Order: sequence, then structure tokens, then C-alpha cells
Amino acid sequence: MNNSITTLSAAAGLLLLAACGQSENTKTPAKITEAPPPVIDMRDFFKNPEKAGFQISPDGNYMSWRAPWKNRMNIFVKKMGDSAEVQVTQDTVRDIGGYFWKGDRLVYSRDINGDENFILFSASIDGKDVKRLTPEKGVRAGTLDRLHNVPGMEQTVLIQMNQRNPQVFDPYTCNIATGELKPLYDNSKDNFEGWITDHAGVIRMATKTEGTDNVVYYRATEKEPFAEYMRTGFKDSWGPLLFTFDNANLIVSHNLNGRDKTAIVEWDLAGKKETKLIFENADYDVSNVDYSEKRKVLTMVTWTGEKSERHFLDDQTKAMYDKLAGKFTGLEYWVYGQNDEETKFMVWAGSDRDPGTYYFYDAPADKLEKVATLRPWIDPTQMAEMKPISYQSRDGLTIHGYLTLPVGREAKNLPVVINPHGGPWARDDWGFNPEVQLLANRGYAVLQMNFRGSTGYGRAFWEKSFKQWGKTMQDDITDGVEWLKKEGVADPARIAIYGGSYGGYATLAGITYTPDLYACAVDYVGVSNMFTFMNTVPPYWEPFKKMMYEMVGDPQKDSLLLREASPVFFVDRIKCPLFIAQGAMDPRVNKDESDQVVAALKARGVSVQYLVKENEGHGFHNEENRFEFYGAMEKFLDQYIGSGFKPATAAADSVKKAA
Repeated sequence: MNNSITTLSAAAGLLLLAACGQSENTKTPAKITEAPPPVIDMRDFFKNPEKAGFQISPDGNYMSWRAPWKNRMNIFVKKMGDSAEVQVTQDTVRDIGGYFWKGDRLVYSRDINGDENFILFSASIDGKDVKRLTPEKGVRAGTLDRLHNVPGMEQTVLIQMNQRNPQVFDPYTCNIATGELKPLYDNSKDNFEGWITDHAGVIRMATKTEGTDNVVYYRATEKEPFAEYMRTGFKDSWGPLLFTFDNANLIVSHNLNGRDKTAIVEWDLAGKKETKLIFENADYDVSNVDYSEKRKVLTMVTWTGEKSERHFLDDQTKAMYDKLAGKFTGLEYWVYGQNDEETKFMVWAGSDRDPGTYYFYDAPADKLEKVATLRPWIDPTQMAEMKPISYQSRDGLTIHGYLTLPVGREAKNLPVVINPHGGPWARDDWGFNPEVQLLANRGYAVLQMNFRGSTGYGRAFWEKSFKQWGKTMQDDITDGVEWLKKEGVADPARIAIYGGSYGGYATLAGITYTPDLYACAVDYVGVSNMFTFMNTVPPYWEPFKKMMYEMVGDPQKDSLLLREASPVFFVDRIKCPLFIAQGAMDPRVNKDESDQVVAALKARGVSVQYLVKENEGHGFHNEENRFEFYGAMEKFLDQYIGSGFKPATAAADSVKKAA
């Protein structure tokens, strides 16, 4: 399941995110086992990685990472060349996710119980001085600009939070050593929603949503007022990625001027026009660019096709990747996380079968050193291949996706789990997916499809999803099921559907609109009622509601459409067993979405399995809750579409060892 309702525009992002079970994504896999592998303990797929998220300090003297402590991911540091580790944080509330170095301190964030009101903290390198930088409750905060190597800002970062007005995010300077916050711009009249800084950390652009328009405002210096610069309809994409290194112009990703796919260009600020095409791809949107802060050059553009792709813009970067290529045969590898001198780098390598390994790379010496394996208990030779596939929809669209077949089983009359992604304006991609690998290990084939509306395939493909929840979007999923049946892969009597967030909606839609297709279903934090969903979105989604009405449906003007698209009104059609999981603190898909379905089924005397976790939000993040959910789902699927998978004799030993 691709975790992610998703981006409405380049300037405003909305995600229905079911964040669960995804790896942080070496060794070259040996010959893949032909016989069925042993049954692997479910916990091996979903327990916290041994170590993950490695970074190098700006001065190159330290290495940091996240690792479990009391079942929560915390930050650790060690000096380069030393073996002694220092635990910087001791958080037992939630996992620490994203973090970064600022001088000799570390800045990180977490929320409480999945409410997505993220709190910013900073910590000294020895862990003795931890400061909460933003309010603990009721405020969502995030970093706007690290102000990396900006003179005079050695202890300052720019942050944004919605403390003044829950619908918009105001900018502040934040001293990470003292915790002092200062408003950076009086936003009470403008109510700008987003901010874009130049390389000196000056806010030069602000963004706002007006109805179905995205508006970008610009000022040449921070002493000048903002003036409207660019107004686009939400179907158009025009997104500044960064200022040019002289701060005079922009690097922009856009699909204006008749483009279907977004391209990366250099943009003349004064002339308001594209002056140079940096890169475009005929088949996929391209919207990411990397650069060297030290050398002040763009290094490469990246995008997602069948797999992750890159195009080099810089010979030095290409040469480094070429040097490493021979060391990672058969694996994907990416260089990232360097020191300021850009001599020391972190490297990740992995694949669809391999969760990944981290390496330290000394570029001048061309020396590569293994640092840690994310999940050393996973044997890549026992994992299943994720194959890129495509099929035709009933109205002639090409639908791309991935098919994972269980190892050691003939691809014929298999029990199948259909796994539509969240978003819906997101996409599935290729790589190690613990959910998929668990299901494949149990003998199930897994089909993931990038139905219409999935991102990365251009404007036209995205627009075909508008006001199509439960209609052609669902047909694309159904057509994937029929394709598997026609190919002989699927046993028609043993097909399940499972998804989270929008994927949970698609699950409920599948068993109400095509009730004879599925033998059982698992809905994970999914929307069931389009009317109540629209009324319970987080306050910071309010500015984008008119866009949502255009893309999904207006509760008043399109009331009949939305009723037809709401599975809760058609639960009397449900024939198959249903398992629902929900976080009580979910700010995106309110718990009422699941409660309604459960109540409606119980009123009919239909039994439904319902798992609610009071300390979770949009997806289960705490390790113990992941174990409970996937353990219950594993038993549920086995009961209703059991694969008949006979474990190898080593299974018992494997389970005992894992426990």
C-alpha cells in the first residue's frame, strides 16, 4: 500500500495518508529459492528497523541515526571512527521521524497519538539538553528553512505553525538553543498559506489558495510588500523548487503551455517565462532536482517510472555514481547525506526483496564501508519479486502496477489480495514493501495498481479521476481483478481486497458496488461517507475545499453523486466478511467513518471485526499496534481465503528464532 487525500496542487498538498508498514528503504540477493520459503514471523516484517535514517554532521565529525529504544525510534550519535554510541533522545511517546543537523544540535519532530499536530524539538549532541520549540498541543508545526550556512544564523531556523489561525501557517525565526520564537511576517491580513525562501533564507515568495486558483506572490527583498506574481487554475502545475544560486531566477517544475507531463525548467523572474528546459520525460512527470550546496550546481533530476529513475546534470555526480555502480550489482542505490565539504557521504542500497543497507562513502579515497542493515533478520532470498505490469481498462486506458507472486508457487489459481493505494492522488512504486512481502510469504499473490488519478503519469491521467470515486476509478481496480482471472493467476473464489485511507475507501466500494467479486475485505482507516468526510477534514484543509469539490464533488451541488459514491449507504449489498481498523485520533479520516459502517452492519445482524486504537491516528505507527493489526489481518485472511500454504520444515525454527 502506498501510504498516502493527496496533493491538490503544486502549492497545496492534501494527503489521506495511511502511514503504516512502510520500510525506510546490501548485498546482492543469492539465487531466489525455488521451493516455498519458511513461514516468517509477522513481527519480522513490522518491527522497527535495527538502525535507519543515517546522516552525517555538517562538519563531518559525527554520524547520526535512528534506532529502537523501549519500542520507539530515537536518535543516536557517534563520532566518526569511534565505536561508542550516545543516545541523544529518550522518547517513549512516539517514534521520532524526520530530523536534521543544525550546527552541533539536532532538530526533530513528533506528534502525540497520531493527531498530526507535530511538535518541534532540538537536542544537544550529548542528549543532556532537549528543548521543546513549539506548543505541545493543538498546533501543527514544521521547519520552513534550516538556514544552513547562512551567516549570523548559526543557531536559528525558520519554522511555520498554525498557532494564530488553524487554517494557515505563519513563519517564525526559532533559536534552537534557547527556544526563542519571533514572528517573521505579520500574516494576519494576507493569510498566506505557504512560504518560499531564497538561498540566504529570505522569504521571497508566499502562496495562497483562492477558490480553485493557486496564487503565488513575490517580493524582490524582505523590505518590499508582496505582489501577485502567478495565478494558475488548480489543474495547472507551477511549482518553484529553488532559486538559482545567484537568487535572481527560479528552478521550476511546471506543466504550462500545453504540457501534459511536468518538466523542470529555469524560469526568468522578471520576464515571467521559461528560459531553459532542464529536463522532461515523455512518459512521466518530473518534479525533483538535487544540487550541490558547496559547488552551486544542479546535480541530477529524479522521477518515478516503473522504478526510481535519475538523469545526471553534473559530471562529478555522475562519476561518483559510476564508481559505485559495480559495488551494487542488481540493487538500487542512492547517494545522500553529505558533510559540508561534500567529501563524506551516506549511501543506501536495496531492492524489492532487500529492505536495504547503509554505507559510508569516503569520496576522495573511494572507500565504501558498510554501516548497518535496516532489517538484518530478513533474508532477501526468501522474499518475492515485485514485477511491474500493465493492463487495459475497459475504456482503453493503460493501467500500470505491480504484481508480486509467492515464491515457490505456480502462478495459477492463487489466492489474491488486491491492494489499492491511498491518496488517491499518489501512486504505488517499486521497492521493498513489508505488507506485500508478508502476504506473499503466506502464499498470496498481491496486485497493486496505479488507477486513474495516480500521480506521475501526467495531467490528463490525473484529471480522469475527477468526480470518479466509486466509478471509473473503481472500475480500474475491478479491471485489474478481471485481468488476473483471465491470466489464470487468480482463483476467482479466493480474492480479497485490502487498502488504507483512499485504499480503504476503495475496499468498501469494492464490496458494495461489486459484492460478488471478493471473498473478504480489510478496510484500514478508509472513508465511508463522502458527506461526513468533507465536514471533518483538518482545519488546514479548509482553504482547499473548493478544489476538493471540483475533484471529488460538492456536497450540495453534487449531493446525488456523493451519495452514490458513499459505501455507507449501500452496506446492505455487502456479502463478504469485513475487518475494519481505525485510529481514534485520525485527523484525516475521522473515526466516525468506520463507526458508521460497523453500526450499519450490526443493525443488519452482520458480524464485522473492528479494531480501534485510542493512541493512533491515520495509520498505526507504534510497533505494538502494528503487530496487533497485522496479526489480526493475517488470521482474518487465512480464515476466508487461506492459501493452503504448507511451510517448509524450517518454519518452526524460523518462528522460534524470530520470537
